[in-house]
Amino acid sequence: MREQPKIEVAVGDTHVTLLGTAHVSRVSAEAVSNEIASGNYDLVAVELCNNRHRAMVDPDAVARMDLIEVLRTGKAPMIMAMLAMGAFQQRIAEQFDIEPGAEMKAAISGAAEQDLSLKLIDRDIGVTLRRIYRNVPWWRRMYLFSGLFGSVLVDEAISEDDIEQLKEGDLLENTFAQFAESSGPIYEPLIAERDKFMAAKLLELSQHHSGNVLAVIGAGHLKGIAEYLRNGVENLEEEIIRLASAPPKAKWPKVLPWLIVALIFLGFGIGFSRSPELGLSLVAEWVFINGGLAALGVIIAGGHPITILSGFFAAPLTSLNPTIGAGVVTAMVEGYLRKPTVGDFSALRTDTTSFKGWRRNRVARTLLVFFFSTLGSAIGTYLAGFRIFDKLVS
Repeated sequence: MREQPKIEVAVGDTHVTLLGTAHVSRVSAEAVSNEIASGNYDLVAVELCNNRHRAMVDPDAVARMDLIEVLRTGKAPMIMAMLAMGAFQQRIAEQFDIEPGAEMKAAISGAAEQDLSLKLIDRDIGVTLRRIYRNVPWWRRMYLFSGLFGSVLVDEAISEDDIEQLKEGDLLENTFAQFAESSGPIYEPLIAERDKFMAAKLLELSQHHSGNVLAVIGAGHLKGIAEYLRNGVENLEEEIIRLASAPPKAKWPKVLPWLIVALIFLGFGIGFSRSPELGLSLVAEWVFINGGLAALGVIIAGGHPITILSGFFAAPLTSLNPTIGAGVVTAMVEGYLRKPTVGDFSALRTDTTSFKGWRRNRVARTLLVFFFSTLGSAIGTYLAGFRIFDKLVS
């Protein structure tokens, strides 16, 4: 069996063993089980947050998800990103007949069998994704998520040796690295901050626990966490709170949509002041470009014909009212017309490993309708805006 990377660090009276793993690896899962079964440890820490831990111990939790609430509260992009990452992991796992996160499940079950305490030390995945999103310039955000979903569509076979090489990085890092290698704005919240956060959680743990701790983490975090454990983290409690919080939203994204609306209405006003025919042609351009691209997005997602019509008529109106998006309207219409079943929720993990599966599964398709109609309406807003401006100056 291939040796797993391991680093041992003494923190006061606590001896911490950092065990590096690949998140989809039979070798890693076996190594974790053997390490815990050795009887050398009295506590196990894992690279999981509460949400990811709950998903592992209660895999049916997704079937209890309130899809309408997800759409209403603006969590659809986050859920889609998490499904896409899970699909990437699931696709690799299916090649080697091993469960995604098998090494973490081995740690959870091993700790229970040995009657050891289990501590979750990773930052909430939602906070990490939000901090990545906020750290990336606005003009690269669509590229970021397009690349993430694109990783689901790649159907190349991956060798088990390649899987073992995932030990050189983190699962999330390897997912994003396909289209954003060496990206500082992504690396900082994705890797560096989590290194510091997990080390801080282990340092906090050492203040209340003396003994031998096994920390099961992605091998890409080994070096960073070990360095923080050796050098310490200043203002420990404050730093944990800071890193566990999403950064405040910038003010300009709230102002920009209203500014665009004001400019569009100004364009309509100028057009009608010149002639009713010009004003009506500007309104028609706005409706057909914005509505047409939103409807096209619904078609790409495999939406219901009535959903396609709702996208066409909703997008021109919602684009003039930034409090609600076209994607929310179309997704709610799709969810109403094709109500997801318990089976759809249960099959999410496997269906989202391919684009065809996304379109087949009613839950995933509703999210896909949200994404593509939102994208279509956003593109349509700018194209129609430039078209209106061009007509006014020509």
